[in-house]
Amino acid sequence: MASIVTLTLNPAIDESTSVAHLISERKLRCSQPHREPGGGGINVSRVLHRLGDDAPAVFPAGGPAGGLLDQLLEAEGVPRRLVRIEAWTRENLNVLEASSGRQYRFCMPGPELSAADVGRCVAALRGNGPAPIFVIASGSLPPGVDPSFYADLACRVQEWGGRLVLDASGEALRQAVARGVYLLKPSLREFQELTGSPGADESRLQELARDLVAGGGCEVLVLSLGSGGALWASSAGAGRVAAPAVPVASGVGAGDSMVAGIVHALSGGRAVGEAVRYGVAAAAASVIQPGTALCRKQDVERLYLAMA
Repeated sequence: MASIVTLTLNPAIDESTSVAHLISERKLRCSQPHREPGGGGINVSRVLHRLGDDAPAVFPAGGPAGGLLDQLLEAEGVPRRLVRIEAWTRENLNVLEASSGRQYRFCMPGPELSAADVGRCVAALRGNGPAPIFVIASGSLPPGVDPSFYADLACRVQEWGGRLVLDASGEALRQAVARGVYLLKPSLREFQELTGSPGADESRLQELARDLVAGGGCEVLVLSLGSGGALWASSAGAGRVAAPAVPVASGVGAGDSMVAGIVHALSGGRAVGEAVRYGVAAAAASVIQPGTALCRKQDVERLYLAMA
């Protein structure tokens, strides 16, 4: 039985390359491209697999890119429950400008999903066995999916007796909070937009996080602060976890790695504060990897122990 399952309604192939200089109106010679599976929940499943969890990735896939996505996940050994669709899976492009070290990320909107496509994805979360304990929904919603989707999913998962972990933004996040979920992992910008508190200092952020939990928006809130680590709040308390100082090669996938680390630790019985510390270690282990590469377990464990 898989106690953790992830859902990615808008998966992608992430193609990475580099160029000496980004110059408009020029034909730019790029390095050999590197392709990896992409999409929030898919990346979470990839990291969980590296950490030793059996966490099937549920996602729609269509066209050549959908086939490649399935092949790439199979090559990594990531368990998956693929839902075939007619439309083609999207492809994103990440370009490193070598002269400046800046990274440019071009994200496509993704195919439009029908109500039937979405329904089959939700049904695949349970599969043919018992309901999972943790359902991790992460990433943008594709065209055709109502912003109420994550809020409705929260109710469905609660009916199963499971816990919805959500990493989303915008209206979809606001509606989910109004309904209530188990764990939210917003970025600072997403949290500021959600609470209408741009420029709030850290003490104010902690107060807002506790208020969100007390108001029933979530049972656990983990506010990702990038190189600043994370703030967390739950009914049992609140805290701050500082990130270890590491050389930054790429920020791609750090948030997904954090979510994976937190849920891995929670499913193993660790308290919320320790789970957040493990998640911060996973995020730090991700940023030291180049391009779209994700964290390695040995780096996560090393950084986690160093943070004690």
